Parts: sequence; structure tokens; C-alpha cells
Amino acid sequence: MARYTGPSWKLSRRLGVSLSGTGKEIEKRPYAPGQHGPTQRKKLSEYGLQLQEKQKLRFMFGVNERQFKTVFNKAGKMPGKHGENFMILLETRLDNLVYRMGLARTRRAARQLVNHGHILVDGKRVDIPSYSVKPGQEISLREKSQNLNVVNEALEVNNYVPEYVTFNADTKVGSFVRLPERSELAAEINEALIVEFYSR
Repeated sequence: MARYTGPSWKLSRRLGVSLSGTGKEIEKRPYAPGQHGPTQRKKLSEYGLQLQEKQKLRFMFGVNERQFKTVFNKAGKMPGKHGENFMILLETRLDNLVYRMGLARTRRAARQLVNHGHILVDGKRVDIPSYSVKPGQEISLREKSQNLNVVNEALEVNNYVPEYVTFNADTKVGSFVRLPERSELAAEINEALIVEFYSR
């Protein structure tokens, strides 16, 4: 399945969740897009709810269906809760951690930084957005990429870094300290519905 590249604001409104992380899309019009406005909400079937929850999480991380399913299966082989492990694994993606550290304003922008070879993990260039970062690894920018406008602009607006990540804005170096706990991840996602979706 191809990666969705359409208007993300429309998609955010359809899924009822801010995909950019800013909340702006939903603030303005907190209902699904379409000509009938806020009166058109249909009650979703159980399958519809499960699918919607899966799409919310998939689009939030900007992952294609194949990658998403691969990570889901990997999470199922780990001890503990399947859905929780799944969300934690998504959180350890390199593009996501670049976003969490504030080096990019959106996950999509973070993915581009990684793709274009601007990011180092433990001093080595990694250009695979889905690279799974291990706790203790350091994330930094290449020497040549230190003064990228997109990075400096992102750092100006970002002032929140989650507790499982450290980041020094002066050196633009951060590290993934530990795996996050479920309580630190997206509260608007009901991962149990995603587990149900895949176990149908």
C-alpha cells in the first residue's frame, strides 16, 4: 500500500486526531471534512473503529502498511502487552526520535532529514528512517548540517522534549535514554483495537 501523501489536515479531521502534533488542524474545525459539516457523523461498526484506530497510528508515524505490519508482528514476539510493545517500537524509530528531540517540526520533516543523510547515530550516518534506535545511543547532526534552516526553525518553536530523550540545544546532540512507558505515549490511541484488527 502506498504512503499517503494527500492533505494531512483533511486526514487529521477525518480521523479526529492531530497528525502534525500541533493540534491546529482540529482546533479550527473539530469534525470530519465533507459538505455536510459537523452533522454527518455516522456510527462506526466494530471493524470500522478498529480500522480507524490503526489508520490513526499509521498516519501519525507516516509508515506504510507493510512496515506497520512488520513492526506489529515483531512486537507480538516480545514479552509483555502486544499493543503497548507495538507503540514503544514505533517510538524507537530514528525519524520519530529526531522529531521528538525537536530537530524537525513534523515527523515527515524528520524523515526527510534522515533520508537526506543529515543524521548521525553514535557518530555514523544513518539514512534509514525506520532504523530502530537502542537506549543509550546518541543522535546528532552531521557537521555540514549543523546550520540547516529547517532545523533552526524547528528548535525555535519546540520546547518540549519527553523524559525518555535528552537533548542539548547548543550542541544539537541528543540521546535515547530509555524505552518510553505507555503513559508517555499518545493517549488518544487505543492500541487494543489495533491488536483486535490484526487478529481478525
